[in-house]
Amino acid sequence: MDVATMAFESNTSFPTAFRNLQNLNISALCAQSQNETPSAKFSPPAYGMSCFTMTIGAISNLTGLGILVKSHTRFRRRAKAPFILLAGTLLITNLIGQVIPGAFALYLHLERHQRQRVTVQVSEPPQTFCNLFGACMVFFGLSPLLLGSAMAVERCIGITRPLLHATVVTMAHVRYTIALLTSVALLLAALPLLDVGSYVPQFPGTWCFLPVHGQLSTASTSLALVFSGLGVAALSLAMLCNVRSGMVLLLGRLATQNERPESVRHHRPAASLSGVHLLDVEMMIQLAVVTTVLCVTWCPFLISILTSVVHFHSASSGPVHHYERQLLLGLRLASWNQILDPWVYILLRRAILRRVCHLMKPDFFSLTRSSSCADSCRQDSGLRLN
Repeated sequence: MDVATMAFESNTSFPTAFRNLQNLNISALCAQSQNETPSAKFSPPAYGMSCFTMTIGAISNLTGLGILVKSHTRFRRRAKAPFILLAGTLLITNLIGQVIPGAFALYLHLERHQRQRVTVQVSEPPQTFCNLFGACMVFFGLSPLLLGSAMAVERCIGITRPLLHATVVTMAHVRYTIALLTSVALLLAALPLLDVGSYVPQFPGTWCFLPVHGQLSTASTSLALVFSGLGVAALSLAMLCNVRSGMVLLLGRLATQNERPESVRHHRPAASLSGVHLLDVEMMIQLAVVTTVLCVTWCPFLISILTSVVHFHSASSGPVHHYERQLLLGLRLASWNQILDPWVYILLRRAILRRVCHLMKPDFFSLTRSSSCADSCRQDSGLRLN
């Protein structure tokens, strides 16, 4: 009886022990999986796209610079030289602004990936590195906006006041303007390095910029508002100048078409001016597209800075995640400005515009081509006489 009872107890306790052992193994595996969750869920950052955009941006800006250098050798003594100098400075700024901040961001991506492979905790970049990165972001972000507005003002004066443009807008004055605008951007970028404000890492920890959310000091708030205010003011000025220049060109074109059938003697002077008119149209189209690209790519970033600073300066608390993602999306869109700008000068050249005019109006194309050739011959003969 005792043996049967012992056998029965042993038979009934074996499944129970097995179930206990199975539950123990499952709980151990669950604990191990919970401990390994960060590394299992970790996926390496998509820094391949950063390398791709940085490479494409550098190649595009170098190609655009090559085209502008050719144009500078052809139009060195004409009214297009100041515009080419401003456009060349814009492309050089875009090229350097694509390479240097892109290299900094790639370094942070790789360092973040290495640290996440070793430990779960991700430390912030050193403050010195973050200061340098943030200063580059501010300088290379604000400079294209100021240079774009300067290009719009130069073309507006050249189209609406050609005599004033010939006397005031000289190459020396354009160089002084470029130095002044870059100095303004450099001063704003250097203020946090002089303990006026600061630069902090931004979400997701792969770039640094002025603080725009959370606890904001008066200096940080002022710097962020000045950055976004200068950007919005530059875009607004460029848009107003482009609208003014476009209206003058349109009214001049309509007036020329209305006066041409009146007498035959006015036919040749109108044709001789068509080469200059086409040159103005070429620069105006390029400038309008550049300004449009600036507005589309930079407005979301500037507006997100304004809304974030105004919200956190007044409330000083609240959810930060929404504003962080909004700022990151605006930055990604703004980074495409340095890639798209060179293609304006690559695609919207005079030869391509002539082909478009030839497809639209073949008669106008032949008249423009002959008149522009005659205009260039007269200018070449004038240079030889001088």
